[in-house]
Amino acid sequence: MATSFVLHRDASRVLPTAVRGEGPYLFDADGKRYLDGSGGPGVSCLGHSHPRVVEAMRRQAEALPYAWTGSFTNEPMEALAEALVREAPAPLARALFVSSGSEATEAALKLARQYHVERGELSRTRFIARASSYHGNTLGALAVSGHRKRRSGYESLLAEAWFLSPCYPYRGKRDDEGDIDYTRRLAEELDEAIRTLGPANVAGFVAETVVGASAGVLLPSPGYFREMRSVCERHGVLMILDEVLCGMGRTGSMYAFDPEGVVPDIVILAKGLGAGFAPIGGLVVSARVVEALESGSGKLAHGQTYMGHAISCAAALAVVRTIQEENLLANVGERGQELELRLRERFSQHPNVGDIRGRGLLWGLELVEDRSSKKPFPSERQVFAHVRDRALAAGLLCYPGGGWLGEPRGGDHVLLAPPYNVEERHLDELVDKLAVAFDQVL
Repeated sequence: MATSFVLHRDASRVLPTAVRGEGPYLFDADGKRYLDGSGGPGVSCLGHSHPRVVEAMRRQAEALPYAWTGSFTNEPMEALAEALVREAPAPLARALFVSSGSEATEAALKLARQYHVERGELSRTRFIARASSYHGNTLGALAVSGHRKRRSGYESLLAEAWFLSPCYPYRGKRDDEGDIDYTRRLAEELDEAIRTLGPANVAGFVAETVVGASAGVLLPSPGYFREMRSVCERHGVLMILDEVLCGMGRTGSMYAFDPEGVVPDIVILAKGLGAGFAPIGGLVVSARVVEALESGSGKLAHGQTYMGHAISCAAALAVVRTIQEENLLANVGERGQELELRLRERFSQHPNVGDIRGRGLLWGLELVEDRSSKKPFPSERQVFAHVRDRALAAGLLCYPGGGWLGEPRGGDHVLLAPPYNVEERHLDELVDKLAVAFDQVL
């Protein structure tokens, strides 16, 4: 590659140039083909270059690329909001759209604060989140993210948040605990945190419904969110669920909280919402939050230039309709079961695979130095980065990560999130190529 004028993420790496996408594959400038087994970072839920979405964007670009939402609404924004609200359970009632998951988290935090201000509860400024979480890289979003490596270097710039234990049965549940006892212990921790901070001071509890990139797919234990919701209701604290990665069908339902028996006050969406065709993130908001604003100031105390961008909303609307009309949620369920079977057959006895966990088409494999003790690899080994590089060489895009356990323990995992329209043959290819990378690194 010739000298680049781009400030790349990693100056030590020379990246291939992606030039074309087709279905679940990407192609570089040398003609090499890569199976996208993770949708990049969990983004490309329809694969690449889906003609329906491309055509929707073309039509919208010809009609109206952009109109500032301070002066106008636009048709695709209105239609997208209606589609998301109609898919959501009551009392979720309104939606707004920004340009990324990080921006959506920022908007959610500000909206939660405004909700309390409109109600005259001015002291509610504190947020409670969880360790081993990730909600975005802007300063507000990073402040409520418990991923130690990503926070490193910015701690002095971040607003103070209170971090709870994650819902992480593989490492957090005691040998003498059942699921119910474990769940209750975590709920009691939230209750204690609110009481310590003072219920009148806490604005919201922020959590990923299914943890994604920060810790390699952590599923909530049975009843976890019902218990946490009960605690929030008792103290007047808003529940904010981050579904940037796990939402929009990724785990088998349009909203990942559907099987959990709760409805949040605010749900955060991004990645799969635009499926990589256009940058977009959004919130779906409960009626009580909307009513507090409308009966108070009547204005949303937040705004950005590209909110409700017409082309982005047109792309996202086409994504939602494609998921609905091509019955892709059913495919997520079927292919997800097939992927789980393949992963467990190939890796469940691997000496360096400590845990295999997931739902739908979102799966994680936690990598450990010693399986019997669950001892993680030392962080300086950078095992996750070596797996990423060897998988790329083998023609597979996966999403490895590490660092959530903190120095010197590291924490390594591989996240898999193939497209919703993936075929069985692609799952065979995915697992075979991942096995090649594991063989070369582990």
